[in-house]
Amino acid sequence: MSRKSRGFGAEKSLSPEEQQAKINEVRKIIGPIADKYPVLCSDESISRYLRARNWHTKKASKMLVESVKWRLEYKPEKIVWEDVAREAETGKLYRANFCDKLGRPVLIMRPGFQNSSSTEGQIKYLVYCMENAIMNLNPDREQMVWLIDFQGWTMGSVSVKVTRETANVLQNHYPERLGLAILYNPPKVFESFWTVVKPFLEPKTYKKVRFAYSNDPQSQKIMEALFDINKLDSSFGGRSRVGFDYEAFGQLMRADDKKKSDLMNSGCSVPTDHLLVASQSSQSESLTSDHCSDDSDNELDEATSTLEDVDEKVPGLKLGYDDVPKSEAAMAKQVQ
Repeated sequence: MSRKSRGFGAEKSLSPEEQQAKINEVRKIIGPIADKYPVLCSDESISRYLRARNWHTKKASKMLVESVKWRLEYKPEKIVWEDVAREAETGKLYRANFCDKLGRPVLIMRPGFQNSSSTEGQIKYLVYCMENAIMNLNPDREQMVWLIDFQGWTMGSVSVKVTRETANVLQNHYPERLGLAILYNPPKVFESFWTVVKPFLEPKTYKKVRFAYSNDPQSQKIMEALFDINKLDSSFGGRSRVGFDYEAFGQLMRADDKKKSDLMNSGCSVPTDHLLVASQSSQSESLTSDHCSDDSDNELDEATSTLEDVDEKVPGLKLGYDDVPKSEAAMAKQVQ
């Protein structure tokens, strides 16, 4: 059975054999980089970059090389709870203790609870949460769901600069990790903000955005179709009143930090590619140290230079409130 990929230009549907051929072509394009960073350049990872670029091998190769460079410079695997704990205090972003009915982890965002004016701090916490969610993916899943609660949101809650940088990090360095984003109870004034930020989003990203409302029976049916209503927070129409517990969340994150550290230090293989992301990034750092540094930098620069002429402009695509699915069946079809 072929899989469909929506992205730049017309939608493509490739057979497994055709997909593998594209993956092999990307590996050939990026050359020795694939051998030096085998997990970051695994078939699964390359496939995500290809799907993000509608199976265009040169565009996907350029995107992947830029991500490798970003990981070597930003070192997301080195971020630990103590680095971001202050950003997490209000519960503005955290991994929920449940998955959706498709087994995807859920990240809950409450932009109205913003407690920081630091773009650097906010992005660092976002990256930390993304890395943590990926590490906790089920072996048969590679995407997550975002639930965005607009309680207390105003136009001043999130800056356009932070929104633009958020879109840049998520789309360029975590391609095809978002399965669905549900914007829950956005106020009327959000329409103006949405108009401003839409140009930052690629078509593949904002096709995954859906709006839901607590006073809309169809929205509630959609939420019930996607989540266990007994585990879903009451602010999203569920029955759970547990809410966000900062201390408990901090303990969970410290435990996950230790798990990540043990994995990186052991160097052992595990059956899931997702858990190896942090380990491979750590290995990447050692590969670029001492005498390997110049060679690795040159290879990355050469690959980037070769792909500089690739056109990555994104065509426009409209998405508004009318795009909210009007039936449970419609949403089920959208998320499978």
